[in-house]
Amino acid sequence: MKKERLIQRYKRAERFNHWVVAGCFVLLAISGLAFFYPAFFWLTGVFGTPQLARMVHPIIGVVMFLGFFRQFLRYWKHNFINKEDVKWMMAVPQVLNGHEVGDVGKYNGGQKGMFWLMTGCMLVLGVTGIIAWRQYFSGYFAINTVRLALLLHAWAATILIAGIIVHVYAAIWIRGTIRAMTEGVVTQTWAKKHHPKWYREVMANAHETPSGNGNGDNTGSGGNATDKMQPENANELPAVPAAGEQPQV
Repeated sequence: MKKERLIQRYKRAERFNHWVVAGCFVLLAISGLAFFYPAFFWLTGVFGTPQLARMVHPIIGVVMFLGFFRQFLRYWKHNFINKEDVKWMMAVPQVLNGHEVGDVGKYNGGQKGMFWLMTGCMLVLGVTGIIAWRQYFSGYFAINTVRLALLLHAWAATILIAGIIVHVYAAIWIRGTIRAMTEGVVTQTWAKKHHPKWYREVMANAHETPSGNGNGDNTGSGGNATDKMQPENANELPAVPAAGEQPQV
């Protein structure tokens, strides 16, 4: 039976970047919860000892910050909220019931909101983390400043953890979304239903290309269509560049 045509959503480098940030987040959440809540102190065992957990926490934080900064540079221009996004946000209950609302582009209002929430949290975590990094920087700041930084750090981390839980839940709820960040592709049906405007842009680019496969440019649709049968491994797809996109999962 003929499989449905696929659209490339993310390149391999984008997926690698996403999973590096995701992995760092998990390790930071585990160690951070252990430091701030005595009931979770046993989680430091994941790192071997509490001392080792305390030592690697800020280092992993730097890696996550740099990884997210790379994502920010790639995606920020695609995440400005417009009237279609507002329409989507006002109809979240309908969306949860499987009814898409608005002419959604690459990202819907929820994804854009999550992007800016994560950006704000990462900025706060980065600045306060540096101030509280005892081994290198905390000695340059007054004790009250360090205490305030730790308080803001904890709040930003809590908000980010809550946001990521929603982010993961949404990815699981919308069938076919996780595949975009594991294999790099989505079906045309998925794209047409959840991101109709982006779908039209991708197909328009495909039709403009003589070979029949569309290459997304740096400011265009950010995807390409292929007539290949659905592969067991997304790496079997042609290595066609696609414009940067925000991960949905």
